[in-house]
Amino acid sequence: MGTVTEIVRPNFSIGELVHHRRFNYRGVVVDVDPRFQGTEEWYEVVALSRPPKNKPWYHVLVHGAIHSTYVAERNLEADKDMNPIEHPGVSHYFSRLENGRYIPIARGN
Repeated sequence: MGTVTEIVRPNFSIGELVHHRRFNYRGVVVDVDPRFQGTEEWYEVVALSRPPKNKPWYHVLVHGAIHSTYVAERNLEADKDMNPIEHPGVSHYFSRLENGRYIPIARGN
């Protein structure tokens, strides 16, 4: 028999506004990994709180900045502020903000 794999459903999806609990910034999710996909070296240097690797991680455009971050789910919560995210990458991923959620740009195959 094979091993049983735990299926973890992410709490956030692409286009959702999020707030980082530890570092108090807002952002928008642009991609979701079902589990940590970075390198062991990055995790050891950057992820100092040692969030679980077997839970979802998110690529987030940071409000008021030009960079994105890679964040463990446990450090995020839904953002109650429904104002737009100011980031130069927003228009690359999303067509508009609608009801507090960004709508991804439809891309052809």
